Amino acid sequence: MKQKDIALIAVVVIFAGIVSLLFTNFFFSGKSRELTAEKVDAISSKFDKPDPKVFNKDAINPTQLIQIGDNNNPDPF
Repeated sequence: MKQKDIALIAVVVIFAGIVSLLFTNFFFSGKSRELTAEKVDAISSKFDKPDPKVFNKDAINPTQLIQIGDNNNPDPF
């Protein structure tokens, strides 16, 4: 009777393996795994000159320190 039990267990294991393989192939493969991405242009080292209307010698420099009022206190608080 032990030989029949071992054979039955082997058949059940093989059947369960085949069924699980089929289910995983059905759920985790196919067209849902095929992803697409947008095609982008290559980055070039060519740099056009900036607009002279915005970038000129008379433009405001945003990195300058702005002083409001006559307060010369270095500690703001």
